[in-house]
Amino acid sequence: MPVNLVAPNPADLHAVAGVEIGIAMAGVRKANRRDLTVIRLAEGATVAAVFTQNRFCAAPVQLCRRHLENAAGTRALLINTGNANAGTGEDGLARARSTCVALAGLLGVAPEQVLPFSTGVIMEALPIERIEAGLPAALADCRPGNWAAAAEAIMTTDTVAKAASRQIMIGGATVTVTGIAKGAGMIRPNMATMLGFVATDAKVVPPVLRALVREAADRSFNRITVDGDTSTNDSFVLIASGQAGHAEITRLDSPEGAALRDAVIAVAEQLAQAIVRDGEGATKFITVHVDGGRSEDECRLVAYAIAHSPLVKTAFFASDPNLGRILAAVGYAGIADLDQNLIDLYLDDVHVATKGGRHSHYQEADGQRVMKQSEITVRVDLHREDGPNRAQSTVWTCDLSHDYITINADYRS
Repeated sequence: MPVNLVAPNPADLHAVAGVEIGIAMAGVRKANRRDLTVIRLAEGATVAAVFTQNRFCAAPVQLCRRHLENAAGTRALLINTGNANAGTGEDGLARARSTCVALAGLLGVAPEQVLPFSTGVIMEALPIERIEAGLPAALADCRPGNWAAAAEAIMTTDTVAKAASRQIMIGGATVTVTGIAKGAGMIRPNMATMLGFVATDAKVVPPVLRALVREAADRSFNRITVDGDTSTNDSFVLIASGQAGHAEITRLDSPEGAALRDAVIAVAEQLAQAIVRDGEGATKFITVHVDGGRSEDECRLVAYAIAHSPLVKTAFFASDPNLGRILAAVGYAGIADLDQNLIDLYLDDVHVATKGGRHSHYQEADGQRVMKQSEITVRVDLHREDGPNRAQSTVWTCDLSHDYITINADYRS
């Protein structure tokens, strides 16, 4: 069961002018499930994206990178679940191109104006005949308010659809930011998430949109881990249709740019945290906050060492305050001159360790009380920098349960 996460209410997901979404049942892997999504964009929309840093990246990722260089812009996104089209070589690239050609022909645009995305089983041929046969139905279903259905259609091992929406005022105009994401396992993205799509009707120049998608990824999807695995297909896309009616945003450090940045990051953070809450077999949602570092990078090293540790994660699942495992993770995180005698460790409001050892007032009953909660915060103060340059970093993770093994053992069956 997901941790304090419910399916989005379709009424809460605001339509984005210039963006229409259609869903179909193509039978990509299983019959009678919505597994094909088309996102159709009005002419003039701007698209920016970041992708997995896994060098064994999927065919659609390779093709998306090329198509985003097309000067004519992007007019459609094509998303399938059930098959990742990864580890498929030149044949996989040819199949991804074929789906772009098919959708482009139906829309009257160039194939390079279509971005393909796939998620699912690796090293299996993409069933292009099924996808191409499903495209007319997906296009017939296209409408602005289809975000909730699309969030369901891109799921794989997810148990709950993930979507978020915000509205803000910019230059006297109402600006909408709405997004969806999928992911529950194979999550240590090192970029973004398994798949994430956020759209706004704000008018933004391309360089600003490219900077914003990178910053949003770094502030959200780059701060989560379920199992420490970086997927072959990770993609995070930011769309700006430009139809909100305000003056074009040319700088992120302007008041208008800052307002848009805050809204986009808020949506991205909500989606990223939803992935962790729905982590395969998760029973606990865990925030790991590290401060007192000399740089954000070293704080992030420590936070991820804790969040990745199978020993830490299984202790959380068992509600076992075996908190020496956290200290061990801090120690092997990779800070060569770390002084253990300066470190403070807190579990929510409980001061667990200080000056290299157990805090004199710490009682295991207090630790166990916190460990039994469904939401827990681990805070580590490194005390390497206590002045104005004091750095910090936060990541989000979940526990590791028996169900994680079961889900992944049965994934292809």
